[in-house]
Amino acid sequence: MVDLPRLVVGISGASGIAYGVRLLSVLRQAPVETYLVISKAAEIAMAHEGPVKVADVRSLADRWYKADDIGAAISSGSFRTNGMIVAPCSIRSMSEIATGVTSSLLTRAADVVLKERRRLVLMVRETPLHTGHLRTMTTLSEMGAVIYPPVPAFYARPQTLEDMVDHTIGRVLDLYDIDVGVVRRWTDDEGGSVRRQDAIERR
Repeated sequence: MVDLPRLVVGISGASGIAYGVRLLSVLRQAPVETYLVISKAAEIAMAHEGPVKVADVRSLADRWYKADDIGAAISSGSFRTNGMIVAPCSIRSMSEIATGVTSSLLTRAADVVLKERRRLVLMVRETPLHTGHLRTMTTLSEMGAVIYPPVPAFYARPQTLEDMVDHTIGRVLDLYDIDVGVVRRWTDDEGGSVRRQDAIERR
């Protein structure tokens, strides 16, 4: 029997909880095992951005851990995974990961992914960014992390907030070769108007 791919999902205390929740939801449609950790700050953010409840989010994962469970499987490099996505990623979590001085299971698990040379995607959700933030992002990129701010793609012509979230999550999963059918893909059959609009946005 072939083991299913494993993805660690971290939800930290930045605005944009919907990205992490939707990520877990779409991964239930894929042959992927998910391992979830939600920071304490994220639990507070959920109360503000609701109406989703922490228990409901945890139920979307195959396995979940408390933020202070440093003995969890995902805190060890010997527990094999295909990587980790932090959605959203707060500046504090990003900074802890960059320095290796981790204070929670979320940042410890991310540090493990980096040291084992697995794929780490950080959906950093903050703006504007000062020079210290940008330097930290550069450090993480040099360490092998993928910095993926959840910037909407308007060429996909989203009609709802959910469309925007889905497209972003789908593109993040592309980095793991996981296709859950939520991305409007660029093809030669899309029509000239779409290509021209994208060209306008790039200028």
